[in-house]
Amino acid sequence: MTRPVIGVCAALERASWGAWEVLANVSPRTYSEAIVRAGGLPVLLPPDDVSAESPDQLLDLLDGLLLAGGSDVDPASYGARPHERTGPSWPERDRFELGLTHRATQRDMPTLAICRGMQVLNVARGGTLEQHLPEALGHDRHCHDPGDFSDHDVRLEPGSLAARAVGAELTAVKSHHHQGLGELGEGLVASGWAEPDGLVEAVEDPGRRHVLGVLWHPEEDERSKVVGTLVEEVRVAVAAG
Repeated sequence: MTRPVIGVCAALERASWGAWEVLANVSPRTYSEAIVRAGGLPVLLPPDDVSAESPDQLLDLLDGLLLAGGSDVDPASYGARPHERTGPSWPERDRFELGLTHRATQRDMPTLAICRGMQVLNVARGGTLEQHLPEALGHDRHCHDPGDFSDHDVRLEPGSLAARAVGAELTAVKSHHHQGLGELGEGLVASGWAEPDGLVEAVEDPGRRHVLGVLWHPEEDERSKVVGTLVEEVRVAVAAG
């Protein structure tokens, strides 16, 4: 059986190996491994300004899209000034992913947006971001130690795409983020909230086949069904033509 092709947006980062230090397109293997376990074919998508302006040629090669985690989105993308704790951004990546996301959801392409990806999805729909959650929430439990995932529960709206993807209405998740959503983008509804602080942890577009954003990292949990649900939805969509 032909495997559904899932595009995974790559990060831009300085990387070093051997004697070399270069600007590289990188992606944690957990994303591609989760797609392969679910029966999909992962394809890495490096930032590309031509595709940012005209995404259709690239999207024609894909059956589904996964927006991955990474660096903070440039606040200029949603009309804000940088907070002092907002990290460095990569404008090339922002342009690429915003353009790709906007067009992919217009085409009703099954899309899963993870962590930064959920933030990109929100900004692509005209929404805004909360740039430093510890300041807004009064705690840093969503990103308490650099390089370590925080564990907490997320409550999901019964009957929502998020709840169907997870397979439960309450789930323990792994998260690592200091930013979250501000004003929701057009067409998006909240469908998951962190316990106990109520931070929006999942959004979706009820008007589309499968557009889901989660602020946690399901690819880091081999038991999670979230990535697999994307691959299965793509398989169904491809079979239906």
